Amino acid sequence: MTVIAISGQPGCGSTTTGRLLAKKLGLQFFSAGEYFKSFSKGKTQEAVEFLGSEKGSSKDFHEAIDRLMVEKAKKGDIVIDGKLAIHFLKEIAGAKIWLKASPAKRAERYAKRDGISVESAARTVNEKDGLERKTFRKLYGFDTFSQEKEADFVIDTSDKTPEQVVLGIIAFVNRKV
Repeated sequence: MTVIAISGQPGCGSTTTGRLLAKKLGLQFFSAGEYFKSFSKGKTQEAVEFLGSEKGSSKDFHEAIDRLMVEKAKKGDIVIDGKLAIHFLKEIAGAKIWLKASPAKRAERYAKRDGISVESAARTVNEKDGLERKTFRKLYGFDTFSQEKEADFVIDTSDKTPEQVVLGIIAFVNRKV
């Protein structure tokens, strides 16, 4: 039963990486972030606004996503991407991966994905970092970025393609087995 948990900083490529990794390994894929964004208009700024809303910041709402993530992990053969995946799947996941990237690279990725200026994307990255960390600290009592210390493997995606990141993760998982 394979379960790989991927967490990381906003804009570091965790969803892209998770999806590609699942495809290469023939596993299912679930993104808690995509599920969360399905309640907003899907773009980064709208997701940030939703997180700041009453529903988007409610403990019940987030706990439902956490339960869904754990239920899927217990079935196995899945890659799960989520801001809290390492934390909530630490007893289930065979591999816990933390992705990070420079603020400039994360802004560049948001700008390209959302069709906005790099300057606007940089403000959004900064706002999203702060709001997520504040919200999850309030709801769960810890800083999401502290999951880097709980990860089995940390990779900086700043200067890597998604394929290079996935190959690095696969190499790590193969060494671990």
